[in-house]
Amino acid sequence: MSHEKPANILKQPTAVWAVAFASVIAFMGIGLVDPILPAIAASLQATPTETEMLFTSYLLITGLAMFFTSWISSRIGAKKTLLIGLALIVVFAAAAGLSGSVEGIIGFRAGWGLGNALFISTALATIVGAASGGTSAAIILYEAALGLGIAIGPLLGGLLGSWSWRGPFFGTATLMAVGFIAIVVLLKKNPEKPTPTKLSAPFRALARPALGFLAAAALFYNIGFFVLLAYTPFALNDLGVGDAITLGLIFFGWGVALAITSVWVAPLLTSRLPRTRVLWIIMPLLALDLLAAGLLIASLAALIVCVIVGGLLLGILNTVLTECVMEATDLPRSVASSAYSGVRFLGGAVAPPAASLLAEAVSPSMPFYAGAISVLVAVALVIIGHKHLRRVDAPQETAEQEAELLTLADAG
Repeated sequence: MSHEKPANILKQPTAVWAVAFASVIAFMGIGLVDPILPAIAASLQATPTETEMLFTSYLLITGLAMFFTSWISSRIGAKKTLLIGLALIVVFAAAAGLSGSVEGIIGFRAGWGLGNALFISTALATIVGAASGGTSAAIILYEAALGLGIAIGPLLGGLLGSWSWRGPFFGTATLMAVGFIAIVVLLKKNPEKPTPTKLSAPFRALARPALGFLAAAALFYNIGFFVLLAYTPFALNDLGVGDAITLGLIFFGWGVALAITSVWVAPLLTSRLPRTRVLWIIMPLLALDLLAAGLLIASLAALIVCVIVGGLLLGILNTVLTECVMEATDLPRSVASSAYSGVRFLGGAVAPPAASLLAEAVSPSMPFYAGAISVLVAVALVIIGHKHLRRVDAPQETAEQEAELLTLADAG
């Protein structure tokens, strides 16, 4: 695989930077509530399982809506879809901050998830279509935005959460409003009319063996991802670390680790090894990290180390999986992104409440063991589907793929 130099990645049109900036804020929403989970549970007399539903309602609606985002955006265009998504996030994030019950926040997080779905899958297709430097440069830029957002989210959540658990919600609404303005000003409307895709396109896309195997693997991988992200704050709380600032700093470290490996380490590995080989190597390491977290759950220092190491591994896997999906088929990238993201987020939706229920029913370590097993299922799927994934291991993009890429600026 040929990769561009980092300098080329930075030479992008202003439209790409506007979408990337808004993407950073959108991804902040994933980790933003992490440091305030114990505070919300205490303030609203909610159980851990009820509190984990803040992730589930958000990710479930995000996942389901993802299947339809390419249909919507192909009819109204990328810019309108991005703006509707951002507007929904502003409204529902603010509403969550004003809510007086955990049930209310769960409901508003679902609306937030709908906005997130419209924004995220369209943002990926827009960046890949409009960025200079080819698919890999665009995906690295997108993953950099993801990593930065996931890193800043817990830190901002911790800082604002130390004032009140409502603070992170109001903070997100404000930043998303800034992102909305940036898209309005900097993303010019593309004169080319988008080609409408069929409502069934993402579902039919999953029937393609390559995309089907990758989406299924991502579902199980995401269970491990969200066990680490959503359950660990409660495990840390049991060890006496429950304040928003400390939790925010720990997960800020996790996010920084994720950002570093997604932008720098993943391209280094895929320039030397086939993408599927990278998945075969790194996924078992993530399973071992989750296993270690379960075995060492009584040690605060060990658990923090497992969180940071997990971030390093997740950054590599996020970038490589996204590259695989974008290159696995000849489908429009907006369709591939919708199908893959829909399945992936459903895996994330299952993990948080399942983790807290396992912790209550079996032991505090059990969620980490279950996450490790889930990640091993993911690597098994990648290995079983290897013959269908030969295209993702191709040494470089073909001229036809590059030509197709240039036509996709408004396909999202």
